[in-house]
Amino acid sequence: MWPVAGSVALAVSLLTAAPASAADLPASKGSLVIIGGALRPDNAAVWERIVQLAGGKGARIAIFASASANPEKAGAALVERLNKYGANAFFVPVAVRLTGTDYQVAADDAELAKAVRGAGGAYFAGGDQARITRALRRPDGSNTRVLDALWDMYRRGGVIAGTSAGAAIMSSTMFGHPKPVLATLKLGLTDGQEITQGLGFIGDDVFVDQHLLVRGRFARMLPAMLQKGYKLGLGIDENTAMVVGPNREVEVLGYKGALVVDLSGANAKQGTFNVSNVRLSYLDNGDRFNIASHSFTPAPDKADGRLDPARPYYREPLFSADILGNSTVVDLMGKLIDSDQPEAIGLTLDSAHAVQPDLGFEFRFSRTGESVGYMSATTEAYSVYNVRLDIRPIVVKRPLYQYK
Repeated sequence: MWPVAGSVALAVSLLTAAPASAADLPASKGSLVIIGGALRPDNAAVWERIVQLAGGKGARIAIFASASANPEKAGAALVERLNKYGANAFFVPVAVRLTGTDYQVAADDAELAKAVRGAGGAYFAGGDQARITRALRRPDGSNTRVLDALWDMYRRGGVIAGTSAGAAIMSSTMFGHPKPVLATLKLGLTDGQEITQGLGFIGDDVFVDQHLLVRGRFARMLPAMLQKGYKLGLGIDENTAMVVGPNREVEVLGYKGALVVDLSGANAKQGTFNVSNVRLSYLDNGDRFNIASHSFTPAPDKADGRLDPARPYYREPLFSADILGNSTVVDLMGKLIDSDQPEAIGLTLDSAHAVQPDLGFEFRFSRTGESVGYMSATTEAYSVYNVRLDIRPIVVKRPLYQYK
């Protein structure tokens, strides 16, 4: 056994408790709960779903705080929180920043791997996603015993949940330490630095990003997906989760929603970032999307709320000067789908002191024959499916404005 410090030793001692039996777990492949970050302690819908998918009350859930700057503190808080929702969680002391341990030795410890394999689920905390992959892969890139145990647990029917950095690792490619969103559009991405290898639990065909709407990150997904050859991307917002079941059905759960980015018909030009015919869909709480069939199912409160294009609510031109602002893209998509306007325009540009200050981008959203919108019968929330997006570079003239 590797040396441990303080409460970590207590956590390791708890590993000897009886894990959930195989009979208590689903027979099929497991589920993922992909959380966009900033998951509130009172978001019962998400926390309870994690416990349910792990086996219900008393389910053993392995807590990985590997991404955290203070793994011991973060791990203890998450154990306490999940236990309040009925789990029997335990801390897994595999983290680069965990004092008093050798994370490489811990990640290949047979006893620890056995405990993870026997659990009903695992939860990855937020922080720096590169610390997760560093902790769970050997220097030669091969899987450690603990990572293999996670895969065994997942394939057997367990649940793997993760927030923020813990969501980023779900795809086989993830963002590492990228530039801000607008700078990414201007300068592109360097493979191995700004984009790097994730753990790939969702499969090799789907790209995942997080903190999506609050930070305008939907735009940075596009160059990453184009560079790595992805046709489908899922981006999840804060305090919200995507629950991906064994049949690859995605359900949105929580405060806000998720974007589906479809590049199957997109066309990108060489040189400065320029892409056309991207399809965007916004999934609100309770909506479902099937990865295999690309089919959408609105939440029950929207089932009878399909919008009639002949009866639009918005009748004025639709424009935003800051398309990367907090939730601006969803606001504009919702207005477009319930409008008599054929398109909506959003811009993004930088300060005069930024890199390439004369370069900005136009985001042109338009309805097509496949565009559909729904409105909730109980709230004013929209679900918007299959809106076309074209992004073109623009020249920004200086000064932008003058005083009268």
